[in-house]
Amino acid sequence: MNVSARSTLKLLWAMLAASASLFAQSSGPGQPREHASIVDARQIVGQSVAATERSWQARDHYTYTERDDDRRLDALGQVKSEDIDVTRMSLVNGARFEQLIEHNGQLPTTSEQRKSDEHLDKLKHETTEDRAARLRSDEENRSFLHDLLEAFDFQLLDEEVVDGRPSYVLQATPHPGYHAHGKFDKIFSKVEGKLWVDKQDFGWIKVDGEVTQSFSMGLFVARVQRGSHIILEETCVGDGVWVPRRLQLRATARILFLKSLEIDRILTYSDYLPAAGSYSVSR
Repeated sequence: MNVSARSTLKLLWAMLAASASLFAQSSGPGQPREHASIVDARQIVGQSVAATERSWQARDHYTYTERDDDRRLDALGQVKSEDIDVTRMSLVNGARFEQLIEHNGQLPTTSEQRKSDEHLDKLKHETTEDRAARLRSDEENRSFLHDLLEAFDFQLLDEEVVDGRPSYVLQATPHPGYHAHGKFDKIFSKVEGKLWVDKQDFGWIKVDGEVTQSFSMGLFVARVQRGSHIILEETCVGDGVWVPRRLQLRATARILFLKSLEIDRILTYSDYLPAAGSYSVSR
């Protein structure tokens, strides 16, 4: 796969991964509704918003291991290619450092190790300007949380026990008439799904979302097809902090309107630990 196509796929993944968060927001201000489930849903997701923002802040102080299983499927759904990366996520001067541990079961190549060392050195000597730019980028990537307050309506469907934890089950649907104004907002009206919220501390136990209308992205370089599916599962590491455990994307995308790709990508996360210092990198 060429560099341009790979970069487009990374953007596609980021966009759809972000959409997994769509269903943990309230529908925002509007005309009050009398239906009890609507009222309850607004109360639940309102508390979930606050809990989610706290968890996001706390995650910035954890190290963990990520396994990225990236598959390409044929027309019959059979795997025709697969790449597996295992990465250790550490902190360097407060910034996230991704250290490749394995690629398809092999140690990093000399070239890969050199790039990792260069990235580490850059983070260790980050300038004030670089840090400010990084923080602005992080804030921009998370800003969609606030935009979502107007983007979705929620309905309380049921209560279930998931992984031994009682939860609320909510349905999220796009809010009619919502006008997008952020960089992620254009996909809000084209996805819907369900959210399982922990009854004790309102963390997200599970999110199950689906693309209901195809949409273009990346200056129309890629088009995500209807039926693309994403599932996010989270776990509590204590003190009400919820972190990703498993994220699966099953998507169909058309690159440059020519090449159709069937993607089955699974990210699994483990070994969460509070960061002990400014950086800790294995060799």
